[in-house]
Amino acid sequence: MCARPYRSVMTAQDTARGSQPASPTGGKGLATGTLGLFGSVIIGLASTAPVYSLVATLGFVVLAVGAQAPIAFIVAFIPMLFIAFAYRELNRDVPDCGTTFTWATKAFGPVTGWIGGWGVALAGIVVLANLAQIAGQYLWLLIGDGSLASNVPLVTATGVVFIALMTWVSYRGIELGERIQNILLAVQYLALVLFAVFAFIGASNGTAPDATPISLDWFNPFAFTDYHGFIEAVLLALFIYWGWDTCLALNEETKDPQKIPGRAAVISTVILLVTYVTVTVAAMVYAGLGTTGTGLANEDNANDIFLALKDLVLGPWAWILVVAVLISAVSSTQTTILPTARGTLAMAAYKALPKRFATVHPTFKTPSFSTLVMGIVAIVYYVGMTLVSENILADSILSLGLAIAFYYGITGYACVWYFRKVLFRSAQDFFFKGLFPLLGALMLTFAFVQSCIDMFDVDYGYTVLFGVGGTFVIGVGSLAFGFVLMLLWYSRKSSRPFFRGESLNRDTEVLVPDEPIEYGRSVDGGLA
Repeated sequence: MCARPYRSVMTAQDTARGSQPASPTGGKGLATGTLGLFGSVIIGLASTAPVYSLVATLGFVVLAVGAQAPIAFIVAFIPMLFIAFAYRELNRDVPDCGTTFTWATKAFGPVTGWIGGWGVALAGIVVLANLAQIAGQYLWLLIGDGSLASNVPLVTATGVVFIALMTWVSYRGIELGERIQNILLAVQYLALVLFAVFAFIGASNGTAPDATPISLDWFNPFAFTDYHGFIEAVLLALFIYWGWDTCLALNEETKDPQKIPGRAAVISTVILLVTYVTVTVAAMVYAGLGTTGTGLANEDNANDIFLALKDLVLGPWAWILVVAVLISAVSSTQTTILPTARGTLAMAAYKALPKRFATVHPTFKTPSFSTLVMGIVAIVYYVGMTLVSENILADSILSLGLAIAFYYGITGYACVWYFRKVLFRSAQDFFFKGLFPLLGALMLTFAFVQSCIDMFDVDYGYTVLFGVGGTFVIGVGSLAFGFVLMLLWYSRKSSRPFFRGESLNRDTEVLVPDEPIEYGRSVDGGLA
């Protein structure tokens, strides 16, 4: 059974020429018209795993910049918002579930597009390993005296079960996933609200261990004293916002593919900014910035600020925070699978991957094969890294910011180049299609380069590989591995339509028909 046909969308080039939209085409077989604005925002927020993200980064941000943690989150929000505008504008013109892959291919050609798609997949695979580990640990923290959380084989096996379970949910359909996410996200925000409220109450009534009054310096961007610490904090904060673009990867399954995903992306980032800054300020007001005890600058607390504060802040309700972290990790596991599976679906539909990846389940209307492959690869990666070294697994998580900055940056540049002919048509086009995406991309490029320099140091991270920082080797090496995979696919005859610019170029209709496409040489040879 075929999906309902989409109405075709004019490209920026068509708009500039005054052309009419092309004739309607069918979609890729996904469940069209499923998500509304509310559901898309929920998916975008759930994908960032707000509770887990704070657990994983807040302590390290405080160690890096101290009292300037709130402004670090605000500064990191700026490129995220700018890139969200790039996603919104590109999605309006090209509402394709391939997102970065499709847009970069249309803007710069097949090589950049393929590597951009690899960046999306890489980030998803790496973070799934960490999400699974967190979910496993926190499940066993709830049982007995919590000592089972340090049992590596047990935690690893539990993490594998969670990945498999969320792969099954993703396989069964987006509607099931949306209903589950509504509940899981509600629990997360309930826990965060309770934590913030009780923290402020504790600071005001004198029960806080180190009540600290709010200072304007916490929000002063000129108060940073350590340049490298600032860059490290911003890169960490980029990770904390990452994930909102999932609602763009589900664009073909929304009720209005051109408008809803972009709006959801911008709304999600703003909600996240308010959430992260509020919780950070609450924690600082309650626990202070001391280097001992429950102080946020205590290195012993950096891995999990909430674990150090939960009993003091919430008392007998502390278990709610543990449950929230568990739910956050499990929730994000499912929403991380979604965009990667749809990205590889799009790549296969445009001949950038074997056609098997374009398989859509006839009943569930999900990218069945891509979803299963994503789950299997994530499990293999997680188990493999755990067996080799938990330190290498930890360094792979630290390097995640590189992959995020990489493909977000490509998307920003793609937006500017794709719309270059219409940038001066109006002030709105200039700012939202040109200036903001360019500034966002430049900021992310700077963060990427500076982070590579910092990660090269042997003292960065937990391992040393080939005489340099293991985080650098893993981060840059993983991105470089994408070129190897691309060359392997290029050697296959079936890849020719893509790399010759025939199956996807600037003039290709934004959605692949359900019927086979007759490939022919494009007018521009695949060049933007």
